[in-house]
Amino acid sequence: MALEDTVRDAFEWLAHAPGARSDPEGTARAVEAALAAAPHDLDVRLAAYRFHFYTHRFAQALPHAEAILGMAARRLNVAADWTAVCSGDADFHEAETAPGLYLQALIALAYCHMRLGRLDLGTLYLTKAVELDPTDRFGASRLQAAARAPATEDEGEA
Repeated sequence: MALEDTVRDAFEWLAHAPGARSDPEGTARAVEAALAAAPHDLDVRLAAYRFHFYTHRFAQALPHAEAILGMAARRLNVAADWTAVCSGDADFHEAETAPGLYLQALIALAYCHMRLGRLDLGTLYLTKAVELDPTDRFGASRLQAAARAPATEDEGEA
């Protein structure tokens, strides 16, 4: 089967997904079928990440955010290991798709890890995002500040 056919099949699965709110399990099956058809397609990975993120399935969202980070790294021709990437390795301040996608994937990884209680790892991702994007166009430093803020008593009562 041609690559275009597998991607078309993946989009068909996603287009006919029942809806994350009305039928999360049916949507999960559609997302998994789309991933099986086109695991290396960026749009399919983004759909899978978003589904898991917005249904608060943070552990399931992580591998998709990691895949997106890897895809963006390849597009930018930067190190596959995000810890080795430096601000001068790519134009992270540019409005191009790949730099923004890379930064957003770092923030996504940070957020998911933090929601799973892995604050130290989440902080590492945020620190890297802040380092690469000093203009903070995606809000990494605000998330970093929120993570550092002491918890209030009201938070436990919600």
